[in-house]
Amino acid sequence: MTRHYSTKDFFRQMPNALLARYFQAREALGELDFAAMKEAQPDPLFAAWLELPDIQRNAMDAEFRDIFEMSCEKGFRAILDEAAWHLEAEPQAHTEFVEKLAALASHHERAMTVFLDHDEFWKGAALFYHADALPYWRKRKNLPRQPAAVHEDSRRELANLIRGYFHHTEGRGKNCVVEAFRRGELDYFFAYPEDYSQQSVEWVDGQFGRRPHNPAFEVIYVYSEKEGSLDLNFRGSYKAIEPLQGMFATAILKLSELPPNPRDERVYDLSPLRQKSFNFVFDQGSGIQDVWVKKLRLSSKVTKGDRITLEADTANNHDGIYNLLDKISKGLPLHLYNVTQVELAALVMVDASKPPKPATLRITYPNSCSLKYDELDLKLRDMLEASGIELKEPNEVADVAERAAATTA
Repeated sequence: MTRHYSTKDFFRQMPNALLARYFQAREALGELDFAAMKEAQPDPLFAAWLELPDIQRNAMDAEFRDIFEMSCEKGFRAILDEAAWHLEAEPQAHTEFVEKLAALASHHERAMTVFLDHDEFWKGAALFYHADALPYWRKRKNLPRQPAAVHEDSRRELANLIRGYFHHTEGRGKNCVVEAFRRGELDYFFAYPEDYSQQSVEWVDGQFGRRPHNPAFEVIYVYSEKEGSLDLNFRGSYKAIEPLQGMFATAILKLSELPPNPRDERVYDLSPLRQKSFNFVFDQGSGIQDVWVKKLRLSSKVTKGDRITLEADTANNHDGIYNLLDKISKGLPLHLYNVTQVELAALVMVDASKPPKPATLRITYPNSCSLKYDELDLKLRDMLEASGIELKEPNEVADVAERAAATTA
């Protein structure tokens, strides 16, 4: 049930002694006698509060809202979780902290006490509480059970990947920062990419008007090393979910590619790449100069585990794989084999003053791709999609196969 905030009710719920400490720390309302004011009857305080300058009152009201949000059972639990991490090496100090808070009369007192006396716990606890209140989390399992890289370099790498992805696909995300927190056996990562510029209707110093600003939007990860799972919260396009998971796997877990998701039934249809006539489609402005097949893996439809890998020197002859395929087709019934892995080579112009940069990408059935989400790989992902090599639902692949069979019949 949503709790309603009002400043006057917040004053009513908070003990006068804690309110006095708060205002003293901000050098405000020094003339007010908090000791003489009756508990839960804050009319004198509220009247004095209304006389404060707008800029001072607004800043403190924002803090009151944060304290109010944490003044509940979930907020208290979040505080305890953050304190447990900070005081892990000091069990006696942790015990004293917990006993100190437990002895207080209400969650309002506990939240204000931590806000005033334990600033080092406040930010992480507030973020945990915020994450706990969010709906629509998406879980991905089947990740290796290994420690998350939480150091600054890895967080910066993740921020750069997120920034580059949203700038490339949606034209936002010019800046991004990632913060990491430990909660029990879980690692939390809070990413804040820059959103589109907005104009908000505001009152500033008594003047009504519109003010432009650059808000941030959120991407939140919760990783469990014990379970090998990743929970993601992102309120945006569904298409961004897997790319965001892939960025985490690259920057934080240091994986070469995102492991397949057991629940993801989408598949790559690689059969068109068997044909020499297949054309890769790409925008000339992408910098991609050329793309060709350099390796194919064929898997038997009849005998499970039987595979044939074809690899040719394609540096000077881009059709080398197909020439080899023609040769073996004379003694092998290739219609009894599916293409289950393909390796592509590409030349991409990254710097106009330098030769094109070679790139290699691997796609494996059912739904694995070696591409990351940096600037170069995003261009190659666009090329795959434009060429029709993208993840599809199984029924879509079957429909394409039926149409192809009807055409050749």
